[in-house]
Amino acid sequence: MSTRTTRTKTTTDPPKAPPRPRAARRLRVTNPHAAGIDIHSDIHWVAVPPDHAPAPPPDHPANLPAHVRAFGACTADLYQLADWLAACGVRTVAMESTGVYWIPLFELLEARGLEVYLVDPRQSRHAPGRPKSDVLDCQWLQRLHSYGLLTASFRPAERVVVLRAYLRQRQMLLRYAGQHVQHMQKALEQMNVKLTEVVSDVTGVTGLAIIKAILAGERDPDGLAGRRNVLCKRTRAEIARALEGSWRAEHLFALKQAVALYEFYHQQMRECDAELEAHLRTFADRADGRPLEDRPGYKRRSRRANDLAFEAVRERLYRMAGVDLTVLEAVDEGPALVILAEVGTDVSRFPTAKHFTSWLGLCPQHQGSAGRIKSRGVRRGANRAGRALRLAVRGCHHAKNALGAFYRRVQARAGAPKAIVATARKLAERVYRLLRYGEQYVRRDAEEYEAAYRARVVKGLARRAGELGYRLEPTAPTGT
Repeated sequence: MSTRTTRTKTTTDPPKAPPRPRAARRLRVTNPHAAGIDIHSDIHWVAVPPDHAPAPPPDHPANLPAHVRAFGACTADLYQLADWLAACGVRTVAMESTGVYWIPLFELLEARGLEVYLVDPRQSRHAPGRPKSDVLDCQWLQRLHSYGLLTASFRPAERVVVLRAYLRQRQMLLRYAGQHVQHMQKALEQMNVKLTEVVSDVTGVTGLAIIKAILAGERDPDGLAGRRNVLCKRTRAEIARALEGSWRAEHLFALKQAVALYEFYHQQMRECDAELEAHLRTFADRADGRPLEDRPGYKRRSRRANDLAFEAVRERLYRMAGVDLTVLEAVDEGPALVILAEVGTDVSRFPTAKHFTSWLGLCPQHQGSAGRIKSRGVRRGANRAGRALRLAVRGCHHAKNALGAFYRRVQARAGAPKAIVATARKLAERVYRLLRYGEQYVRRDAEEYEAAYRARVVKGLARRAGELGYRLEPTAPTGT
């Protein structure tokens, strides 16, 4: 039986000194001339450093701090706000991205020479238990910004912002036009006209010709079917059998208005395309006169109704960026235009390709605690460039290239949704390297990718076998 010896404390022992507290690291003010603005539709609350604020006016509310002011949202009020910031010696401003109400104030302050931080609201809500009011919010933003704890959202150059506005307007018109295509289909189904069952697209050559003949008063199924295009896969008899309807007046009226609205939105899209083309011509030629090389194996597809109205889109984008994004797998003129309009040509704001893919929302966000991963889904948000990349790689399932082989490998292991995100991330990394460094891209076919992947797997197995005391040797081919 073991015994434990203990030391009894006596009065002769000197008292033990209390532990010295660790010196707390105080936050350093990195932006001493910072202001914070809480944005609203009709009023903006502004806070500046207390030692920068001039004496308040006589009508200043008694319960409002002297360094906090409230300004209206009209243009004259915004000028007064900017003048007051200049009088306070403010050099940098932080504001939350609230709807679209921040845009006029952001553009005005930036034109005045101030450094404006557009902040995600989630950055300023990480203090639970903090009282919530407009007066306290602007002071909280000013305090966080003065300590350098806020990160500005990405915003491309001004000329790219204009291009992005035109493209987003066009996408909105395209979405509205698509809604009226559904209205056409609904009206036809209510009359039991099965045009959608025999024609793949009711807004195609055959579909629109038949619909306009119906609106012109023709009811004979055989006569309507005679307007089919020669390239239509269905026979005239099959189409005629599907065009017997009830022809009720209220449904014909709904069909007429849906066709008129569809054509109107397409007319608006053509006007938007003219503005897009004119603005693309204002960008400097970053290609230095180098001609656009033909992409190997590239076959230009036939023109579609929703395509841009002007020609040479690929060449204009090449002149704008200095590199041809369409050399990448799955990237056509449409995704390339969306990427350049949303990101621009300068991606140096993102230090690495990982930062770029994180901003696009194409990498998992690990949420873990105590050694367990609670979730690892991608970041939520409507990033248009990331969405364009995900849509572009949906056709990689049957692609005979390295990107298609990667998609199929991930799909077999994790399913199609995760394969789309993983493939879009890989494509985004190539976009980043092409825009950042201008490196010449070399396509790889599927066989070359599979061979490289097999070599990596074999190398890993050999290393693992060596760690366990074994040696990996290839077997003789079958039949030798």
